[in-house]
Formats: sequence, C-alpha cells, structure tokens
Amino acid sequence: MASSTHTVTNQPPPLVGYDVFAADRALAEAVGRHVEPGLLDEVRGELTALGQAAGSAQVQEWGAQADENPPRLRTHDRYGHRVDEVEFHPAWHRLLGKGVSSGLTAAWDRPAGHVRRAAAFLVWTQVEAGTCCPLSMTHAAVPALRTDPELAAEWEPRLTSVIYERELRPPHLKAGALFGMGMTEKQGGSDVRAGTTAARPLAEDGAYELTGHKWFCSAPMSDGFLVLAQAPGGLTCFLVPRVLPDGTRNVFLLQRLKDKLGNRSNASAEVEFDGTWARRVGEEGREVRTIIDMVAATRLDCVLGSAGLMRQAVAQAVHHCGHREAFGGRLVDKPLMRNVLADLALESEAATTLALRLAAACDDGGEQERALLRIAVPAAKYWVTKRCAPLAVEASECLGGNGYVEESGMPRLVRESPLNSIWEGAGNVQALDVLRALTREPGALDAYLREVGAARGADHRLDTAIKRLFTELADLEGMEARARRLAERLALVLQGALLVRFAPPDVADAFCASRLGGEWGATFGTLPHTLNLAAVVERARPAH
Repeated sequence: MASSTHTVTNQPPPLVGYDVFAADRALAEAVGRHVEPGLLDEVRGELTALGQAAGSAQVQEWGAQADENPPRLRTHDRYGHRVDEVEFHPAWHRLLGKGVSSGLTAAWDRPAGHVRRAAAFLVWTQVEAGTCCPLSMTHAAVPALRTDPELAAEWEPRLTSVIYERELRPPHLKAGALFGMGMTEKQGGSDVRAGTTAARPLAEDGAYELTGHKWFCSAPMSDGFLVLAQAPGGLTCFLVPRVLPDGTRNVFLLQRLKDKLGNRSNASAEVEFDGTWARRVGEEGREVRTIIDMVAATRLDCVLGSAGLMRQAVAQAVHHCGHREAFGGRLVDKPLMRNVLADLALESEAATTLALRLAAACDDGGEQERALLRIAVPAAKYWVTKRCAPLAVEASECLGGNGYVEESGMPRLVRESPLNSIWEGAGNVQALDVLRALTREPGALDAYLREVGAARGADHRLDTAIKRLFTELADLEGMEARARRLAERLALVLQGALLVRFAPPDVADAFCASRLGGEWGATFGTLPHTLNLAAVVERARPAH
C-alpha cells in the first residue's frame, strides 16, 4: 500500500478528450461569421472531427513523440552511395498525414476554402506546430505555380490532394505531394536579391541547371521545392523536383540539419545545388510577381500559427487555474490571477478574430479585399507573432513550477513561440512592407480605413485611436524609424474594430480600455479592475 505522503491532491486533470475547435468560442464564432449558412454544417462537421482528434490523448501523445524525437539526416547508405534523406519518427508521419487528409493543403478551389483551412490550421498547430511548416509551404506554393499554367496543371492536383504519400518517387507516380522552399542564403538572409545561386539555361525550354547553396531549406523531405536563383535575366523562381521523371534522384545535397530552439520535429536544412535540374516558374527576373501571393499566404499562416499557439497556452493556463486551489479557493477565482488570465484571453481572441478575418478576405478575392490584405497581412504578421512569446511565457507562469517542466507541454509552446515572428521576414521586414503598402498602394489604406470605419461610433476609445492613427499617418518625418510603431497601431486598431463589431461586449470593452485606451501596464495582468474579467475568463475556458 502506498504511503499517505504520496497521495496526489490538488493537481488538475490532463486537458484531453475535448474538442479543440468547439471549445474555442472565438474561433467557432468566427467560422460561423465568415462561412455561408448553406455550407456551415459541413464546415463545422469537418472542424469538429479535427478538433476532437486534436484534443484526444492519442494525438497529443503523437505531438509529444514527434517533438522528443527530432529528424535525423542520413547522407549516405551503407555502401557509401549518396542518398540525402531525412528520417522522421512515425508520430511525425501520422500527424502530417492527418493534416493533409484534413484539407490543410486544399484551400484554393473549395468553397470558403481559406476560412475552413485557416480554422483547421489554427486547431492543428495546437497539437505540434512542426508539421504545419510543410503544410503551409505546400498550400502557399499553389499561387506561385499558377503563374505557369502548364506547371500548375501538372502539380496543383498533387499539392491540393488529401492523400499523404511519404515515399520519394517520381511525381507522376504519386497521388499527393508536398513542397518546401529555399529562398535565403548565407550572405543575404531576408535580402533574397543578394543570393548567388546561379541558374544556367539548358536546351530544353524552361529547364535550367542550378549551382549554389541555400542556408535555410525548409522541409527537405518534400517532393519539390520553390527556390530563387540568378538567371541571365535576373532573380527568378524555380521548381526543383526531388525525384526526376525517370526515377533518378535530383542533385540535392543535404549538408546538415539546423539545431533549432523550437520547431524541433520539423527539419530545416542547408542544401547544395551542383548541376541540379530545375524548371523556371514565371518569367526570368520577375521573382517578386511570381512569389508575391505565396509570401502573403505563408505570412498569414504565421499569424494563424501564432494564434493557435496562443490559444493552446491560454487553454492550458485557464484549465490549470480552474482546478488548482491555493489560499482557500480556486486560482481562477483569485482577483489577481483572474486579471492575468483575462488579459491573456483578450490577446488570444484578438489574434484569432483578426486571422480569420484575413482568411475570409482571401476567400472573397475582390479588389477591395485584396487591397486590405496588402496592408493588414504584414501588420498582423508583425504584431500577432510578436505577442506570442510574452503570452506563452506568462501562461506558463500561471502553472507555477509545473509550467517549467517538459511534461506539462508548456516549455514546447514557449520554445515555439518566437518562430513565426522570424519566419517569412522578421519584424523590421514586415514593418517596412507596411510602409511600402502605404506609400505605393493608396488603395490599401483606403481599404483599411473602410474596414475600421465600420466600427466607428461604437466605442469612444476606438474612435480616439482611429483619430490618432490619422495623425501618425499624416506625419511623414522619420517614417522609417517609426515603422514598427505604425505597424503596431494599425494592427491594434484593426483588432479593436473587429472585436467591437463581433465580440461580446465584455471582451470588446476590456480590449479597448487596455490596448486602445491606455488603461494597461507593461505586463499581462494589469487590466482595470472595474471590468467584467470573470466573463472574459469564462469565455476562454476550454470546457470539456
């Protein structure tokens, strides 16, 4: 019989056996808002099935296994032949396969395709974010390939397939395929125009031979890659297949895998091209036009990924505090802890609401919505991804010492939290892109102001914030040095406008008072005590 000193008390039960989608009220309401009524039952059914899988003990265990068993590089076989393969734990393949079969690469031609995929991406990120990288790049490759109708006809059916085939085989023998990307080089980083990878035209029309290297090549186990290289006509986008049509391996020399802070289940490699066969995508020297929609798609996925991480961190914190007792009552009922949880919940809901609004703009596809995306995506990517890390750390602290232990899952969220701020252009890149949209595309600002203007008159703090934003936009002096502040204000005002229109009054009131009205400190947990914080926390509780 166990000693009475070993009796476990006052520990919360694991947060398992619940529907990750339905338990997220902000997400479920956003889906209901942006999906046509006639399609809503179908979409909710899909997301409920995925949400139940994501909340199951089995799938959560797969996520932990994938993180604990990072990929391994195998450059040669036992006989010394070069193979350049990456080996993954079985849990990785199970998770990636489930993501593919759930439509996370199949948004482009489905009704409400971007909203239903965005919601699914946000849900699936909460299991293990590493598998979302190849899902994101495969999804984003489609608009780039569409600049070449012949390539799109060949590859798009495979990229949007719901069939996952892990083996490397000639593309025409596969029912489904995944894509990676290789843009940055050692000397350039985000300045992709500084790349030195050379592309030499071959006799075959559109075919080239690549020589060079890529400093970061994401998901190197993929079937194909979009890469940038210097062609005679300038920087150009190319498709590099992993296996050639005759079954031979393309020259794709994996030098090493990166040892990363987070995102450890996903492989990121340095790769050398040495006479590598490639097919041109789009025209020579027009890489910006070719990849612009691809970049927008991956940036939106950064917003979605961060929103998913935030939601899981908040769910874990509220769940823990709802069961844990201290000083004569539940932690969730203590005024100061309630303030912290409510503040975290506001940040999470604002991120989710904004991300789904941008996904809906992708579905609409109209001129005004595309103009809104041009300014709102980099602003959201800048702000939401930067809010992820401090939120994850604070949520971890809500669990006390338990949140610092790997078994809780919180350290994995903390390690993952900075990634989306870095990937696809770090903060300065996004802020400067906001400036470019403001100065070169006047329609973008008009679309933004029309969007936030829909909420004017509903909250005096929002109205004041909009006026201050006008003042900042009118001041052209030192604009580049103020770019971060401007991107932040654009994102916050847009979040406030959306919450005023669509969130419960208690949520909108708390957000506007703190983020727009100045009644807020420098850390989470500094909301005005007069707000209805209990209602905000209860809304964020992952009931199951």
